[in-house]
Amino acid sequence: MLDPTLTKPWHFVSEWFKNHDPTPFDTAHGRPLWDYAGHEPRMNHFFNEAMASDSRLVTSVLVKDCKAIFEGLNSLVDVGGGTGTVAKAIAEAFPNLECTVLDLPHVVADLQGSCKNLTYVGGDMLEVIPSADAVLLKWILHDWSDEDSVKILKRCKEAIPSRGKVIIIDMKVENQKGDDHDQSIETQLFFDMLMMTLTPGRERTEKEWAKLFSDAGFSDYKIIPILGLRSLIEVYP
Repeated sequence: MLDPTLTKPWHFVSEWFKNHDPTPFDTAHGRPLWDYAGHEPRMNHFFNEAMASDSRLVTSVLVKDCKAIFEGLNSLVDVGGGTGTVAKAIAEAFPNLECTVLDLPHVVADLQGSCKNLTYVGGDMLEVIPSADAVLLKWILHDWSDEDSVKILKRCKEAIPSRGKVIIIDMKVENQKGDDHDQSIETQLFFDMLMMTLTPGRERTEKEWAKLFSDAGFSDYKIIPILGLRSLIEVYP
């Protein structure tokens, strides 16, 4: 996060307020973060390594304490799964579960599954998502505007059967106040500012999440606050 590529946009926030660029990152670098990373191998490597590091922490909890969410599933697609850290751990923990990592072609180029039930697919989640019993979105939707998040969720709904589900790992911003919550709220709000600066996205309250799910045509959801500042959210067709 302290790389000059990512700190520079903060110095362009005031200029961004006066123009029509999607983000301060666009104002500072002349193109969106994802386009920049796609053309700058160093930045692409940094970003993928950061996501993989976070994923190692998350999967240790998922595989140990959240096994029930994978019960009854035969297939799962990790959308925006990067180099596959989460999918690898799930595939190894559940050998009968067919796992697919979907990410942009430059991210998954030359990657191969380390186990027989893991594959990589290059593509665009805004266009189409491979069919599966469940779709996993880990730290994806907070990068995107409400409009694009609904598009992604609609693609997810098209990919799963009527008894399937979408598994989301993202923040549910709390509104509680008090000594026990102040530090968590502050951190979540800092992440919200980070999303504003680098991406068109945002962190969301439960009410805002519920609206996205409804707008995308889903009927119900369940939030499990098991990952500290982030929650595990199951969304049902």
